Amino acid sequence: MAIGVKALPITFVAHAVAIVAAIMVLVWCLGFRGGLAWEDTNKNLIFNLHPVLMLIGLIIIGGEAIMSYKGLNLRKEVKKVIHLVLHAIALILGIIGIYAAFKYHNESAIVNLYSLHSWLGIAVISLYGIQWLYGFVIFFYPGGSTGLRSESLPWHVLFGLFVYILAVANAAIGFLEKLTFLENSGLAKYGSEALLVNFTAVITILYGAFVIFSVASQGPAEDDYNYSAI
Repeated sequence: MAIGVKALPITFVAHAVAIVAAIMVLVWCLGFRGGLAWEDTNKNLIFNLHPVLMLIGLIIIGGEAIMSYKGLNLRKEVKKVIHLVLHAIALILGIIGIYAAFKYHNESAIVNLYSLHSWLGIAVISLYGIQWLYGFVIFFYPGGSTGLRSESLPWHVLFGLFVYILAVANAAIGFLEKLTFLENSGLAKYGSEALLVNFTAVITILYGAFVIFSVASQGPAEDDYNYSAI
């Protein structure tokens, strides 16, 4: 099923929105929150790795992986490799980003896994990993039979979109949670930082929407691995 709109212009807009989102989260963490660090006496710098890696990694690079089938006019074998590699990068950065949050909590004597955001985060990264492994085995190596790949494709796409939508939603919850903590600690509710965080969440959701629209749009010439198989 595809809407009567070409995918290419949608993906161009999505790329632009992704750049804006990446810049915004970097401005927040570098300009307002003091920077990034893996080891530091200021543990907040360790936490700052979390939103940067989750947004740029899991959300943006993961979204680019999804759009690769509709936004690239290449042979399906090439698109398959791009799709696989980008998702692998997104997954790795997501794992590091989640580890950074645990590291921050552990070194700051804060309990782990107490919020909905943390629960959904573990669920998302776990499902993302399962989805990647299944796709690798069935569609890449060693590869399933033609019948198995044909039957698996719609479910692979639907499950992947479900996980991605859940990731975007949880990113928005994460921005809300962190901003709430900051405001309870004295951050001005209508100050520039609060507005930046809220708008970053909005842009993140907007990017996710364009990724989903690209899946439902008309891509290049049909092949066995096009998302229009839904």
